[in-house]
Amino acid sequence: MSADGNAEGNEAAVDLLYGEVEEELRASVRALLADKSPAEAVLARVETDQVADGALAKELAGLGAVGLPVPEEFGGAGATWREASVVAEELGRAVAPVPFLGSAVLATSALLEVAALAEKGSTGVEADTAAAPEALRSLASGDAWGSLAVPLATAPPSGAAFPAVVRAEGGRLTGTVGGVVDALSADVLLVPALGPGGSELYLVEAADADVTALTTLDLTRPLADVGLDGAPGRLLASGEAAERAVARALRTGAALLAAEQLGAAEWALETTVAYLKTRTQFGRPVGSFQALKHRLADLWVSITQARAVVRAAADTAGQESEEARINASMAQAFVSGVAVKAAEEAVQLHGGIGFTWEHPAHLYLKRTKSAAIALGTADRHRALLAELVELPSA
Repeated sequence: MSADGNAEGNEAAVDLLYGEVEEELRASVRALLADKSPAEAVLARVETDQVADGALAKELAGLGAVGLPVPEEFGGAGATWREASVVAEELGRAVAPVPFLGSAVLATSALLEVAALAEKGSTGVEADTAAAPEALRSLASGDAWGSLAVPLATAPPSGAAFPAVVRAEGGRLTGTVGGVVDALSADVLLVPALGPGGSELYLVEAADADVTALTTLDLTRPLADVGLDGAPGRLLASGEAAERAVARALRTGAALLAAEQLGAAEWALETTVAYLKTRTQFGRPVGSFQALKHRLADLWVSITQARAVVRAAADTAGQESEEARINASMAQAFVSGVAVKAAEEAVQLHGGIGFTWEHPAHLYLKRTKSAAIALGTADRHRALLAELVELPSA
C-alpha cells in the first residue's frame, strides 16, 4: 500500500472521467449535429437514395473530428482514440448518417497499424510503403473517405484468423465482399485478400469496384456489397503485418462502436424521461408512477455502468495488448444489450407516438439492433473474453 492508503499502481489506473478538452469537443460536435442533422432532417434523409450526409461529413472533418487519432505528421490531430470515442458517442446520440465508423475508425486504424509497421520495415518486401501515409492524410483531412472491405458482422479474430474472401494475383483482386459499411461513401477501399503467399492487405480505388447498395434494418447506416473483377490494388502489407492491421481495426472498431451505442442509449433515456414528465394520465405526469420510475432507474444504472466500460475500452483502443482485447470485447458484450434495452424502452414508454414513423425512436431501435450484431455479437465477444482470460469451457 502507498502512504495515502491506495493500492500501489493506482497511478496507472484508467481515468474514466471526461477531460476538459473532451467536453469541449463534445460540445462542438453536439452543436454541429443539432444544427445540421436534427432528428427531422435524419428522418427526411432516410427516405431518399442518398442516405449518407456528405456535407455533414465535410463539416465534421473541418472540426478535425475524423482525424483525431492520426499523428500530426500524417495530417491528423495527434490526439487519441479517447477523443474519437467522444465523437462516436455524439454521432450515436444523433444517429448521424455519416461514414465515421467505416472511414475514421475501421479504415484509419488499419492504416495506422500499417504505417507503424512500415516504419519498422515489417510490412513485407513488396509492400508500397508510401500508400498508407498518403491514404491517412486524405482520410484525416476529409479529402477522401475510406472503408475496410469486410462484412460489418465480422468479429475481431481469435488467433491469426484472416477475414478474406477476395483473391489476389499479380496485384489484381477478384471476389465479392458482402455487407461492407460505408462502402457507398468511400473513395478508397482497404481490401483483405489471399494471395500466393497468404494474407495480404490492399488499397483499392473505389471507382475500380462494383459497389451495390443493400436494403438493411438500420436506415441511417448504409451497407453495400463490394465486387472486384481484376481490380488493381496497392499492396499495403502481407503476412502477419496484414493480419495485425485488420485485427487491430476490428478491435478498435468494436471499442468505438460501443461508444456509439452508449450515445444512442443516453438519447433514449433522456428523451424518454423528458416525455414522461410532460405526458399526463389520470391527472398526473406519467413519470410519477412508481413502476415507470423503477424501469428508468434501472436503465440509468445500466447506462452508467456502460459508460465506464466504454471509457475503459476507449482508453486502450488502438493498443496491441491483452488489456485492449479484453476491454474491447467487454464493451461489446455489455453495451450492445444496454443500448437495445434503452431503445426498446423509449419506443414503449412513448406510447402510441413511439411506434410512428414521424418520431425518431424507431431509428434508434434499428440502429441499436443492427449494431448489436456488428463487429461480433455479444455472445461472440463473451467467447473471446473466455479465451482471453483462459476461462475453461463447461
